[in-house]
Amino acid sequence: MDDTIKNEDRCALCEITHPHPERIQYALTHKLDDETSLRLSELFKVLGDKTRIKLLSLLVVEEEMCVCDIAEALQMGQSAISHQLRVLRTARLVKYRKDGKEAWYSLADDHVVKLMCQGLDHVRES
Repeated sequence: MDDTIKNEDRCALCEITHPHPERIQYALTHKLDDETSLRLSELFKVLGDKTRIKLLSLLVVEEEMCVCDIAEALQMGQSAISHQLRVLRTARLVKYRKDGKEAWYSLADDHVVKLMCQGLDHVRES
């Protein structure tokens, strides 16, 4: 067996070889520059609020809801829910559509569902 380590076999994040080639490939293709690291940390900050997590999980199940229904489901005021929805919209985690004077909110895309599911799996396995 050849013990020579090729540059492409090294992890781009820690510069050592790993027994998991899929992680090496991930590291090589996803090396994080400062801007990307900052954006990812901002995303996790947004996800670091239990009200926003509850709101997102509600939208996973219900798919689309108006502010008044979200407020009722979470037993919070509409202004507090509107604030949280603004934060989630800014982070591109939710989107909305207008129907007359009412705004209907839904998850921005399937990545949000994957983030929620993977995070939940991680929490439940420990």
